[in-house]
Amino acid sequence: MPFETAPSWGRSKRKVKSMTQIPLGPNYDEMLGPGLLAKDLRARAVAALTQDELDPINLFNITWKDASNQVRKLVLPPALTGIDANVVVLLGCGFPSGSHKVGPAYSTLIEGLVDGEIVPGEHTILGPSTGNFGIGTAYVCRLLGFRAIVIMPDTMSKERYARIRKYGGELELTPGSESDVILTLEKTRELMKNPKYKALAQFELFPNYRFHRHVTGNSAIEAVSGVGNGRIAGFASAPGSAGTLAAGDQIKVAFPEAKIAALEPYECSTLANGGRGQHRIEGIGDKMIALIHNVLSTDFVILIKDEETLQGVKIFHDGVDSLVKIGVARGFALGLRDLFGPSGICNVIGAIKLAKHLRLGPGDNVVTVATDGFDRYNSVLDDLNRRYLELTPTVLDRWAHDILLGAADDHVFDFRKPAAKEQLFAQKESDWIKFGYTRQFLDTMRHQDFWDAQYAKVRDYNRKISAARSLPAKELEACSTSR
Repeated sequence: MPFETAPSWGRSKRKVKSMTQIPLGPNYDEMLGPGLLAKDLRARAVAALTQDELDPINLFNITWKDASNQVRKLVLPPALTGIDANVVVLLGCGFPSGSHKVGPAYSTLIEGLVDGEIVPGEHTILGPSTGNFGIGTAYVCRLLGFRAIVIMPDTMSKERYARIRKYGGELELTPGSESDVILTLEKTRELMKNPKYKALAQFELFPNYRFHRHVTGNSAIEAVSGVGNGRIAGFASAPGSAGTLAAGDQIKVAFPEAKIAALEPYECSTLANGGRGQHRIEGIGDKMIALIHNVLSTDFVILIKDEETLQGVKIFHDGVDSLVKIGVARGFALGLRDLFGPSGICNVIGAIKLAKHLRLGPGDNVVTVATDGFDRYNSVLDDLNRRYLELTPTVLDRWAHDILLGAADDHVFDFRKPAAKEQLFAQKESDWIKFGYTRQFLDTMRHQDFWDAQYAKVRDYNRKISAARSLPAKELEACSTSR
C-alpha cells in the first residue's frame, strides 16, 4: 500500500533548498552496504556520527555497519546465556538517533519523497509511535527540513520525550501505555483528514518491511559468518510494528530451516491467545497484529515477563559483579552496560528460550537485535529502584542466575500449523478492517508472493533514490510515478 492510507499534516517551517545542500540519503543497498558509497562521502559521514549528529550527512550512517563496514554485534558467551548455542545480537544503538528505528522512519519518508507523495515545503510529517520510531521520525525530519509531530502514549520514559524535542519534534500524547498504541492510530486517523499532513505509518506502510527484510535480514546473515557453523537456526524479535520480524523472511531465503519467533509480553499475549493486558516493555506488545507482520514466517510466539526484562536492564547496567560471578569476563560485562534497553533484554531472553526449545547445541546460532541502548531508560531504572527499595548484591546475583541462566522454554506457542496461522490471520483482520482495509486486500497477505512482491520494490527504490539525489528539491515531484 502506498501513502493513500497515511495521514498528512501542515506546512514545513524550513524548506529543503537543494539536494546539493542537503543530501537526500542512501538507497537500500547503501544502507545494507555503506562500503558502496564514495570513499569521501563515507569518511565524512563516519566523522559526523561522533562530531555533529545534526549534520544531514548522517543519513548515510543509517546502517548496521560500523566504520570498518562490519556488522555491529555481540556474541553472548555461554556463561551469560546458559546454553551451548551462540546468541548473536545486532546492536541498534550505533544508528543515528541511537536506535535502528531510524531506518524504517527514513525509508518511509524517502519513498514518499521520490514518489512525490511527500513534498518539501508543503507537508508536515506525522509519526505514530511509542518512542524509538518517533525519535527516528523527529531526527530524519530535522535533517531533511520537515516539521515533525510524534503521536505517542503519555506514559513512556521521559528520556524518549526529551530526545524527540531535542530533534525539534512536537508531541501529541494519547492516554495509556505501551499497550495502548491503537489509540495513537485512532488519533492519527483523526488528524489525517487534513491533507497537509503525511504520516510515516510504521504499522502499515511497507518501507518498514522493506528496510528490515533487506537491511536487517541480510545484515543478520552476514553477522553469523565465521560464528559457529555460519548458519542461522533461529531468529527472535519482539514485534512493535513487526518491522524487525521482516528480517526473518530474508533469513529463511538463505537458511530455509531457520525458525522465527515473535516475542511478546506475558502480560499482553495478543499473538499467542488474544490477550490485551498492560505491560512495561517499551517498544513492543501493542495489543494488535501489525499490518506489515508476515505471519506466514512466524513459527513460534514466546511470552516474556515484563518484570524480568526490567530486572535484566538492571543486571546489565549495574550488575557487573553479579555477571562476573556467573562466569562472564569482567571486560565483557562492563561493555554491556550501555548497549541494552528493556526490549533488547526481552529479545535476549527470547533467544535463549528459543534455543532451549529447539534443543540447539554447539555451533548453532540464534540471532536477535538490541533496538536501542540504555541512554533512554534512566528513569525506568529509577522507578525499578524505588519499587524494590533495597537492591543488594545478593538480589542482583539471584536475578542474573534466574533470568538468564534459568530461562526456561515455557510459554512457547507453536504457530507452524495451518489452524494456528488462521488464528493470526483472523486477529489481523479484526484489527485492520476497522481502519479501512478490505478483506480482499488482507487475503492477499495469506500468500508469500504478496510479501516477495513488496520486497522486490527495493530494486525500483534503489534506482529512484539514487536518481533523486542529483535533483533540486523542487524537481522531486517530477520523479513520482502514478499510484
